[in-house]
Amino acid sequence: MIEKTFLKIMANQTPIPVVINGAAGKMGREVVKAVAQAPDMDLVGAIDKNPEHQGKDAGELAGLSEPLEIPITDQLEPMLAFAAGNKQLAVMVDFTHPDTVYDNIRSAIAYGIRPVVGTTGLSPEQIQDLAEFADKASTGCLLIPNFSIGMVLLQQAALTASQYFDHVEIIELHHNQKADAPSGTAIQTAQMLADMGKTFNHAIVEETEKLAGARGSLAGEGIRIHSVRLPGLIAHQEVIFGAPGQIYTLRHDTSDRACYMPGVLLAIRKVLSLKSLVYGLEKIM
Repeated sequence: MIEKTFLKIMANQTPIPVVINGAAGKMGREVVKAVAQAPDMDLVGAIDKNPEHQGKDAGELAGLSEPLEIPITDQLEPMLAFAAGNKQLAVMVDFTHPDTVYDNIRSAIAYGIRPVVGTTGLSPEQIQDLAEFADKASTGCLLIPNFSIGMVLLQQAALTASQYFDHVEIIELHHNQKADAPSGTAIQTAQMLADMGKTFNHAIVEETEKLAGARGSLAGEGIRIHSVRLPGLIAHQEVIFGAPGQIYTLRHDTSDRACYMPGVLLAIRKVLSLKSLVYGLEKIM
């Protein structure tokens, strides 16, 4: 009942102009469908660098029953300039590539467009630079390593468990088209645990890696992250706590990218009221 009332109110307001960058990718297509079906949003642009999809209708490419009359283009800045011409504050959703996402975000902020970013792979230095840039521009920006509500709940459960366990490791598993490792979600989870103010996994023997990387990546406060890349996977994460006589495992599995869309739509709505960069879906829930 509350959700229906909210959507009715939103439908009577000026729709939020949304540009989707990476619209032809697997996540991008899901975002196209979600935004097109949201009563309070208006898809005004679809960008993708893949030459195979240039000029195609974003709606047809995403599998909608009717075209949206929004052609895929590879021209980011002209599209941002077009979106900035709306009287209503506009949003750019970015699901692209770690090599380009930093420049995409800076460009959006420069045009006064609010970025909602699911692309991971930014360095801490890049995130800090973007935060300073967003602050100077008083422009909201959301960096979201994982848009799944279930992942937020897993991370909160992990923080609770960390108060009682001194040993923990993280395993993240993704499809073999993911360009960065470890995943942004795993890095974020490790950082959240490290921020609890304790050091994990105190060694009781001197370890030797016979093959480099066998023990995974060493994150803050002794936490290790292991990455798996295989076809057939989508996105999965385990946080495994150990103590004498027991193992406590938290796991989140993604079976359909549609699970991220409630978080994406929430972020699009929330970023309009922000004046700075915010990292993590849990900060806006």
